[in-house]
Amino acid sequence: MIKPRIALAVGIICISIFPILVKLNLTPGLISAFYRMAIASAILLPYVLITKQFKVTSKKACWLAVICGVVFGLDVGVWNISIQQSTATQATLLTNLSPVWVGIGAFLFLKDKPKRNFWMGTIVAIIGMVLLVGFDLFINFDFNLAFIFGILSGMLYAVYMLTSKRILGEMEVMTFMIISLLSSALALGTLSYFLNEPFTGFSDAGWLVLVIQGLVCQLLAWLLISYATKHMRATRVSVSLLGQAVLASILAWWFLDEQVSIQMVIGGIVLLLGIRLTFYEKPLHKLKA
Repeated sequence: MIKPRIALAVGIICISIFPILVKLNLTPGLISAFYRMAIASAILLPYVLITKQFKVTSKKACWLAVICGVVFGLDVGVWNISIQQSTATQATLLTNLSPVWVGIGAFLFLKDKPKRNFWMGTIVAIIGMVLLVGFDLFINFDFNLAFIFGILSGMLYAVYMLTSKRILGEMEVMTFMIISLLSSALALGTLSYFLNEPFTGFSDAGWLVLVIQGLVCQLLAWLLISYATKHMRATRVSVSLLGQAVLASILAWWFLDEQVSIQMVIGGIVLLLGIRLTFYEKPLHKLKA
């Protein structure tokens, strides 16, 4: 059986290409989020039904999975809009503040409280994130709708992580995934319809990007991340997901010719160090020189 840490690492790689695809701006942000969920649902639903892996343990868990799906769908939708209306770096930074919200939520609502190494790792990781995106970003912050959407995305994601952790304690990953995906697609499709978003008329490249988002960034990535969430602390998973910023920067440099400075490299190393601290199991006072 695949180990949770390996599943998490591969899942992070899969979602790291998402900001690059959104930045191409080939489809509207809300519709992009809808098709991401709809395509993943269309592939996963027949498989779950044929293999008889759809098993609902309780009505409460089912409704919580539905809520989880709606929250996650809205998270992706507002993040897409934030990226397209501001910059990918600003939107990514604001969204990746989610470990702070997850830590606070876990401290208040979960039995498995965040340990000291989580808070230390989170602080180090956020410092790395600041170095990665650059200090100029904070000087030029534009507190507009895109800024609000970026903050909202991080909060919605934190709610998703905490809720999914609770649900996955009593529901199998496949069942949770199909319920959450269908509810995400339905919520985003309904919202897109009432906002008169276009469901068709995209270029061939636009459709290709939507398919990649659905199959790789959603279906494969979140099957792996949900599996990791089921077997790991929600706080640890949320901080680990900050690693996507490092990979996204490398991909942006490779495919979009974005500049990568020494400061960004140092920031990436510091960010990864912060993630590593959250995985340290021994008490910090026992560290030896």
